[in-house]
Amino acid sequence: MTSKTSNSEPSIWVALSRNVLQFLALVGVVFLLWNVTSTKLDHLRETSEVYRQGFISAEDRTKQLDCLTRNIYHEAASEPFEGKVAVAQVTMNRVDAGKFGTGVCGVVYQKNVFYEKVICQFSWACVPGLKQKVVYPALYKESEEVAKKVLLENFRLPSMKDALYYHADYVNPNWGKPKITQIGRHIFYKEK
Repeated sequence: MTSKTSNSEPSIWVALSRNVLQFLALVGVVFLLWNVTSTKLDHLRETSEVYRQGFISAEDRTKQLDCLTRNIYHEAASEPFEGKVAVAQVTMNRVDAGKFGTGVCGVVYQKNVFYEKVICQFSWACVPGLKQKVVYPALYKESEEVAKKVLLENFRLPSMKDALYYHADYVNPNWGKPKITQIGRHIFYKEK
């Protein structure tokens, strides 16, 4: 009997060690799966958060497009294509600058008060009733096409990347800002 017992003891230890090794291997696999899954979930959460921050609903995008179209139409309807793009780009540059209002519509309709007088960033926005009035549908359609290219397709004129201001060539506001260029009847400027 003693010989049987001594022969069975090593097989118990072998079986026990095999079970321990299998358990440790299983723990290692579970740990590895947990780690990979956690990493992927963290990446998905970060990606999802970035996506949500940049998310704009179709309704909001339509409002932005309408505001930009109206601004191009009222500011540059009779200007050449580049002139329309330049006005749209100034609007978008102001959105990006963050100090001219929030979003496209906020920039377009921004008003300031100087010496108790309301001043609009874009003069047409202060004219009562003009916001709704489209007199030349073909020019409005052109303005809308430019707004789509600038807002939705990110079309830009490289020379206008710093442009934040402009005025018609028949006025001289004496801003003292660095001139960028003239396109059509508008002269464009950047910040000092």
